[in-house]
Amino acid sequence: MKVYFLGTGTSQGIPVIGSDHPVCKSIDPKDKRLRVSIWVHWDNHSFIIDCGPDFRQQMLSCGCRQIDGILYTHEHSDHTAGMDDIRPYNFRQGPMPIYAHQRVIENLSKRFDYIFETENKYPGAPSVNPVEVLNNLTFAVGDKTAIPINVFHGSLQVFGYRIDDFAYLTDVKTIADEELQKLKGVKVLVVNALREEPHDTHFNLQEAIDFINLVKPERAYLTHISHILGFHEEVQKRLPENIFLAYDNLEISI
Repeated sequence: MKVYFLGTGTSQGIPVIGSDHPVCKSIDPKDKRLRVSIWVHWDNHSFIIDCGPDFRQQMLSCGCRQIDGILYTHEHSDHTAGMDDIRPYNFRQGPMPIYAHQRVIENLSKRFDYIFETENKYPGAPSVNPVEVLNNLTFAVGDKTAIPINVFHGSLQVFGYRIDDFAYLTDVKTIADEELQKLKGVKVLVVNALREEPHDTHFNLQEAIDFINLVKPERAYLTHISHILGFHEEVQKRLPENIFLAYDNLEISI
């Protein structure tokens, strides 16, 4: 199984529009971050986790020609705003399965009502097949099983996902002990690390490191990164040897 980091930035992306921050002016490609998303693929199976506003650009960059489904973590726009751009996949494959909490499905059906329309639907509009994700209930992704992991982004419920020995958690601030048990034995963990200063709804860098030390994966990758965390190369030098800053277009094997 391979995991391709489509985007590793926070909600504004890096560079931030109009910012004079040094990281935003960096010429290092690893300091240029689109909104957070990954592509997980193996054999003839291909899934995306989150579909943000940079989705079209990300798909062109990675060359992904097939998507068997989109798993959504939550409804915030940096994770969902690219839904209209699934149309080329619809034209080749038909309606797109989307997996999400019922609250997220309802939110998307309001914001993208023309996609969910069942009567007099515009023929060029995207099409989806919503599948409700329930905590403690696994579901099939191709020939593998996805385990939803319930976490909290401040007071907002968010789903992370585990597939085999890989787990992806973004926009996490707190996690209950019973959900932590679902990560036991995971070999590769991806988790958010917004910045060094504390934040109300995201892990900061130290919280992410402490969480990784609790889970004890073989490798961990940090994502959902703000420009104020610092330059990629400088931050990486300060991390433990098994923890890496993810960057856009990085691909890893599980």
